[in-house]
Amino acid sequence: MAKGFVFATPVVVLILLLLFYAELCRASTIGVCYGRNADDLPTPDKVAQLVQLHKIKYLRIYDSNIQVLKAFANTGVELMIGIPNSDLLPFSQFQANADTWLKNSILPYYPATKITYITVGAEITENPSNVSALVIPAMQNVHTALKKAGLHKKIKVSSTHSLRVLSRSFPPSAGAFDPKYAFFLKPMLEFLAENESPFMVDIYPYYAYRDSPTNVSLDYALFQSSSEVIDPNTGLLYTSMFDAQIDALYFALMALNFRTIKIMVTETGWPSKGSPKETAATPDNAQTYNSNLIRHVINDTGTPGKPGEELDVYIFSLFNENRKPGLESERNWGLFYPDQTSVYSLDFSGRGAVDITQANITSSNGTWCIASSTASELDLQNALDWACGPGNVDCSAIQPSQACYQPDTLLSHASYAFNSYYQQTGATDVACSFGGTGVKTNKNPSYDNCLYMTFGSNTSAANNVTASPSSSSSIEFNITAWISGCLVVVFLSLF
Repeated sequence: MAKGFVFATPVVVLILLLLFYAELCRASTIGVCYGRNADDLPTPDKVAQLVQLHKIKYLRIYDSNIQVLKAFANTGVELMIGIPNSDLLPFSQFQANADTWLKNSILPYYPATKITYITVGAEITENPSNVSALVIPAMQNVHTALKKAGLHKKIKVSSTHSLRVLSRSFPPSAGAFDPKYAFFLKPMLEFLAENESPFMVDIYPYYAYRDSPTNVSLDYALFQSSSEVIDPNTGLLYTSMFDAQIDALYFALMALNFRTIKIMVTETGWPSKGSPKETAATPDNAQTYNSNLIRHVINDTGTPGKPGEELDVYIFSLFNENRKPGLESERNWGLFYPDQTSVYSLDFSGRGAVDITQANITSSNGTWCIASSTASELDLQNALDWACGPGNVDCSAIQPSQACYQPDTLLSHASYAFNSYYQQTGATDVACSFGGTGVKTNKNPSYDNCLYMTFGSNTSAANNVTASPSSSSSIEFNITAWISGCLVVVFLSLF
């Protein structure tokens, strides 16, 4: 018996350590916000298909809409759901209200629908109604309801904030919370620390640049600054506003002696279109910001103040939302148009190029995408410009003297570009929309030496699709190094 006990002990210890370090070595994640303030969006079922097609694993919604919860059942997508500011009063008044909501709106769909976070209120300091005093009792009641159901360890409760919750954010080491919010911030931070919930914040370097372009460089806002901004108090060097804002929050938390609370970015992004004065709101800048953001996050770079610290981030937003008030940019934060076509190309793996050979999507089955002969020249030209620009299609084959230049017509050139985008993004119905200017055909449109791509092919007449082994190798190396590092930590802990 003694020998059996001696043998079992290290095995048990090893298992416990592996479980502990699995959490310790957890990688950062990228999610997307699914706002629905629009009147032309696809049904939740179609949205669920779109999200899975693009391998988006984390999604934030702003309520607990039953149709959305049903649509994401058994998809594996993890949902962050929300209780709007307008509902804080009943949740804060009586525990029974929170209990009833959980029983009727959440439990019937859980765990088939994976719900991991509940946001109680959103950016309450920005709300014209004075709801700040309601958020803490509402959070406590929701947490208590979860505890009664045995879910308080699996579903975390928090609330989101704008960066205006800080009275100072530069230099980052001087980050400080605004004293006028202390009456609700102090008990909230105590709640988060006690229940191991994250401090949720919405961060938008776009606004900082738009409102003060003379003080903030565009490159600094887009994660591509070649110069560094130094924090005079710490000597830390910053090459992106995003990192500086995150560290300002960490320093603000540390100043109040809350050193264990994690930060989660529940909104960030860049608009693809704006009013005439919003010159930085372009598809190229939106693609640059979000692509650099994804790479920065999934590489677990951390920040200068917290190197290697995991950070979960949600990109705003899944769709353009045409009912949002304000400047033109407010309606153009989406990654997709309501018809489910991409506003610009974005790879959520962080590799920067779509790997069509590994995509888990339906093949084209002998179909091609060409330009509609009934489309207007203006619409065709806009769609062609998008495909050859933000759409990341290699359009060299339709340049003068190249294989697909003749016939030199807009219809022919657009057809080639449309099909290239269609095939390299998985040959799905939505990939051949182009705002209604694209149509599918079963007849191969190739001619002479101009060969149209087919799904799964790596080359065309102009070799317009090439593999990116260096990127893949880099990803594989990072993953291998990450796993190895975690294992080293585990085995060192045994001795």
